Amino acid sequence: MTLGPNMHNCARYLIFFQYIGTKYSGAVKVPAHQGLKRGVQDHLEDALRRLKPLNPVSLFISSRTDTGVHALSNSAHFDLQRRNDKPIFTENVLVDALNFHLRKEQIRVTSAHRVRDDFHARFCARSRTYVYRLALGIAHHADLPLTEGDLCWNLHNMELDVGAMREAADVLVGTHDFSSFRAVSSDLPFKSPVKTLDVVNIRPGGSFAHAHFHRDIPFWELTFRSRSFLYRQVRRMTGALVAVGQGKLSVPQVKALLEARDSLAYANLLAAPPQGLFLTRVDYRETDLQLPQQTSEEQPPTSVL
Repeated sequence: MTLGPNMHNCARYLIFFQYIGTKYSGAVKVPAHQGLKRGVQDHLEDALRRLKPLNPVSLFISSRTDTGVHALSNSAHFDLQRRNDKPIFTENVLVDALNFHLRKEQIRVTSAHRVRDDFHARFCARSRTYVYRLALGIAHHADLPLTEGDLCWNLHNMELDVGAMREAADVLVGTHDFSSFRAVSSDLPFKSPVKTLDVVNIRPGGSFAHAHFHRDIPFWELTFRSRSFLYRQVRRMTGALVAVGQGKLSVPQVKALLEARDSLAYANLLAAPPQGLFLTRVDYRETDLQLPQQTSEEQPPTSVL
């Protein structure tokens, strides 16, 4: 979008938003003929249309999450044009207005930034961080507190060999061809399997209801950070690391799996289910979130719906 000199009622925004992914088909919109579940993007665009923009509004989401995967901080950008007699929305007013229209959904906008007109939420992102939550010693789903229902992977194991898991995690850190850890998808021929995994961290976690539940449940969190990930890469890496913790896979076997560079090499392993996965951060350069001084000064101090 290029803003002309008389288009001060038009702006590009970056929003950060969170959601519980259980009832949604994923982060991005879904064609109507593909099922009853809608994507988070569908609901965000519905909320934007209720603001009555002049332009057809489309979100460009930074990070595509699968059905059942959650986000504490995903992001997207969009252009919004108002009538000539209406000033552009300030960030705070935009957040409040969107959340008003999203109040019946498990989706919330946490912040908004007016950004330059060539900003792109996906391509400007410097890193993405995912956290996978494990609950141990759970023989049945009913053993979990209600607050954890679809927010972790409940394992029968009371203990995991965390030392071996960390050793296997070290194998994955760095720049590698992660073909063995990506699932087959329609865009597979168009994406390089070479990624740089900056962080894999395994540490104790906790229940959201820890202080109020009748027994202690051991929780662990696996944190992954990279500029970008392949389709289902995090869930496949988590499944392999848990297999190591359960003694079903050795560290040399994880290394051999990585070096195989073949998605079929993963076929007999168990990818972690979606409900334990959270997108927790999408990071940008601070300068990318700042408008040029002249444009910033043109922004009105207040706005109305």
